[in-house]
Amino acid sequence: MRFTSLVVELIRARPRLVVWLVVLVQAAIWLILPMLLYRSPPGDLATALAFGREYQVGTWLGPPLAFWLADIAFRAAGNHMFGVYLLAQVCAVVTFWIYYQLGRAIVGGQQAVLAVLLSMTVVAFSSPGVEFGPLVLARPLWALLLLHSWQLIGQNRRNAWFAWSIEAGLLLLTTPAALGLLLLLAGFAVATARGRRVLMSPDPLYALLVIAVLVLPYLTWLLRADALAMPPWPAISDLGGRVLQWGWLLVGLVLAMSAIVLLAILNSGRFARHAGEAPIIYRPPVDPLARDFVYFFALAPALLGSLIAGIFNLDHVVGGEGVALLMSGLAIIVASGDLIHLRRQRLLRTLWAAAVVAPALVTIAATLFLPWTANEVPTSLPAKAIAHFFGDSFERRTNQRLRAVAGDPQLASFIAMSSGRPHLLLDATPERTPWLSVAKFNETGGVVVWRASDTSGAPPPDIAQRFPGLVPEVPRAFEWMVNGRQPLLRIGWAIVRPKAP
Repeated sequence: MRFTSLVVELIRARPRLVVWLVVLVQAAIWLILPMLLYRSPPGDLATALAFGREYQVGTWLGPPLAFWLADIAFRAAGNHMFGVYLLAQVCAVVTFWIYYQLGRAIVGGQQAVLAVLLSMTVVAFSSPGVEFGPLVLARPLWALLLLHSWQLIGQNRRNAWFAWSIEAGLLLLTTPAALGLLLLLAGFAVATARGRRVLMSPDPLYALLVIAVLVLPYLTWLLRADALAMPPWPAISDLGGRVLQWGWLLVGLVLAMSAIVLLAILNSGRFARHAGEAPIIYRPPVDPLARDFVYFFALAPALLGSLIAGIFNLDHVVGGEGVALLMSGLAIIVASGDLIHLRRQRLLRTLWAAAVVAPALVTIAATLFLPWTANEVPTSLPAKAIAHFFGDSFERRTNQRLRAVAGDPQLASFIAMSSGRPHLLLDATPERTPWLSVAKFNETGGVVVWRASDTSGAPPPDIAQRFPGLVPEVPRAFEWMVNGRQPLLRIGWAIVRPKAP
């Protein structure tokens, strides 16, 4: 007698419900976990907030949209990181919902659910998705572009042009990789007969006009800042190392989607004893153009993104792993055929749940146990306590609100998140923070911070050289979330008093 589990019946009868359930559960995990475990923002998120606070049209970090949205979410939540973490998970939910809509248009609703379930196991959609920024915001925009591109090319829906143009413009305002991604879309359209017919209409001209209007301010900034130059090409002697870097990036992509590969292997019928008794997820025949569309955008962003990153010695795939691997689950489903047998259901469910939960368990273990090995956990720095102490100390000493902070970039960015939102000055590279110079900092006053190695609190030579006459205060010690075998976090600091008008 054939046994069909409740999960399979839900996939067959209520595919949308299954998508909402699993996507919202994963989003809840990565919304609650940072609120419980992170005492400081992950990665460069604090710096992104400091840059977003200035509302610059462009900075050395790239296009401005992600930083503006991060600051808006931060302020809307009462200067609390909850707003930014929530925004990151909204991006994740929108990405998978649009991804499901694309899959439903190609393989039908039931198999589209399987594509979503597979893609959720990609590591990029777990803990890295908490760090809101250009790489996270690009994911829903790329999913929307793929959906509307297929509606234009595969379904000849001319009304999708306006949405496509808006999304393309927003992607250009989000990540420097947007131009390459749009060229991939254009290349696929030019390479197919149906795509060329779509491009022969006047609609693409109107779309280009909308895109130009959206990106004109940023393009003007690029021209004025002389930031359109290509990065230098590697020397011949460096090519071997760059090729090795490309190889490592490809290995990282394969490892990031290793759960997808393992699930596909375990579901294979080659080693199944009772293959005919497995429940079947059916789909109508896939359009050959749709098959090419899925395969192309499952491979091209990953291969080209890793190649460009290897050539220019970048530490991550251009566009991010989330964009590069977004179509990987749908590609596996398309390659599996019109009838997908779900074999070893209990094992598949267990492995899928383990793949989704494992990054959360690793994050918990690292936060609680890594300090006992005397290693620092970046998200365990007491950012709120640091910001409150130095902002309050400056106000009590000068009877003025803290307006600027400089010194150690990581610590200074934490203080820039305080309630007064002081300006961040990267004094080692002041050209990166054009809204404030060292001379202006000395005039308006502020706090200079650094990591103190002893109780004397003397500033490092480079900081002392940039701020002559700096009088250090007694270093302030802070406890970590889990102290373990680490010494207390000791921060040296000095006040630059504002000059009298």
